[in-house]
Amino acid sequence: MSGLDWGVVGAYFFVMLAIGLYATRRVDNVADFFTARGRIPWWLSGISHHMSGYSAIMFVTFAAVAYDYGVTVYFWWPLTIGIGVGIGAFLFAPRWNRLRAKHGVNSPLEYLAVRYNLPTQQVLAYSGAALKVVDIAAKWVAIAVLLQGFADIPLAWGITLTGVCTMIYMAFGGLWADVLTDFGQFVIQFAAGIAMLVAVMAHLSGFSTLWTMWDDLPAGHGDPVAGPVTTTLILAFLLVKTFEYNGGMWNLAQRYMAAPSGSRAKKSALLSSALWLIWPLILFIPMIAAPLIVPGIENGEESYIKLAQELLPTGMIGLLLAGFFSHTMAMVASDSNVITAVITRDLAPVLVRRVRTFSERGQLLFARITTVAFVTFSMGFALFSDPDGFIMTVVVSIVAATMGPISIPLMLGLLPWFKRHGSLAAISSWAGGIAVWAVLYWGVDDASQPMTVGLPLLTSLALYLAVGFLRPVETTAGNAIVDSLAEDPPTQVQPTTPDAPTLPPLEIR
Repeated sequence: MSGLDWGVVGAYFFVMLAIGLYATRRVDNVADFFTARGRIPWWLSGISHHMSGYSAIMFVTFAAVAYDYGVTVYFWWPLTIGIGVGIGAFLFAPRWNRLRAKHGVNSPLEYLAVRYNLPTQQVLAYSGAALKVVDIAAKWVAIAVLLQGFADIPLAWGITLTGVCTMIYMAFGGLWADVLTDFGQFVIQFAAGIAMLVAVMAHLSGFSTLWTMWDDLPAGHGDPVAGPVTTTLILAFLLVKTFEYNGGMWNLAQRYMAAPSGSRAKKSALLSSALWLIWPLILFIPMIAAPLIVPGIENGEESYIKLAQELLPTGMIGLLLAGFFSHTMAMVASDSNVITAVITRDLAPVLVRRVRTFSERGQLLFARITTVAFVTFSMGFALFSDPDGFIMTVVVSIVAATMGPISIPLMLGLLPWFKRHGSLAAISSWAGGIAVWAVLYWGVDDASQPMTVGLPLLTSLALYLAVGFLRPVETTAGNAIVDSLAEDPPTQVQPTTPDAPTLPPLEIR
């Protein structure tokens, strides 16, 4: 990389830190820190939801799938997410928002203690937090691999650089910093993505490359299903991603909670869905065309790096690398904020009674300290992991496979059709899904990816439905909270005014 490239990367980090510090003036209490009190415009919430859904893993692991097998990577990953988020726009997005607007909820798991009971909330909180540590560690490793490939910087330095910058702006600005930097990162990503697409088309046959390259690519690269990607895996991912990207991945529920109203949260979800269907395809086209420009690469994870080094001029590589950083920092920042919310609102008050008596200022300070501690811990996990195969193992075999059992009680608990499904159904669903995953992961040597991803979720779903119908539970508080999520409050909270819930805050302690 040239001095100009490094200047671009340095400017990117400076801007991100400046935005984080600017956002500090918008944060007065934990409601601002975690949900922005419903002041995020719906279009900004939608862009942030989209940006928080993927990281530099796309340019490492998914680039390898595109290089080795072609367009199937689009059908396997962003298409399933786009469809799933579109479904969730009608089922889940408005309900997440109404939890904040009507009950003052600041954590996606905060309502579970009332909807089920405290043990259920704690089980889901601890298991989900542990999963997030591993997930975020994979993101740190992915960006470090890219930085090493471009500039021969050791993995440890790449992890530390990205982690410390993210830690600083998140600790200061909370969700506001996250959302504002998401928008800036989207602009950078857009410029970098278009630059790479134009470079690829110019190198090949111009605009006609979009329809002529398929005949020149290796056989099967134009097929929706190819290599390890099967129709069953795509369907399994559609089911998993529908739960994961509508709130099962807790940070994405926050985006809906931060919109001004339930109806605007729905618009946010529809915007995010449209972005998922269109924008990743533009990013994937250069990856799919890479075998025509840099053929013979044995490790497909290096393909996007080689492609950029082959095509992009001085300065543009720095912009592209800033785009890689933007992916990772967008997802990790949002994950860090929501995990901090879960620890601050759901875990710490149960473990330490004194936390319940903190003043508003004390709660905010505790949230910031927790942010620093969590990011530091996840960086440490990444530093001591073996990067060889770690990313794909985490993304598919661990995160995708266990997200379903964790998210099903959380998500279905919002819907009126499952009001009589109580804590026994929730715990059975979680335990059964995790147990099936553990058996497949450690006990079955030849378990396929569709089986590893889909079977735990199907087991969890079946148990939740069966136990809930066989052992129904009626609770006044649980029924009341589900019923309250059907409509927006009569007077909606506007982006420039304080919250005015129409129902009292949940007493979950």
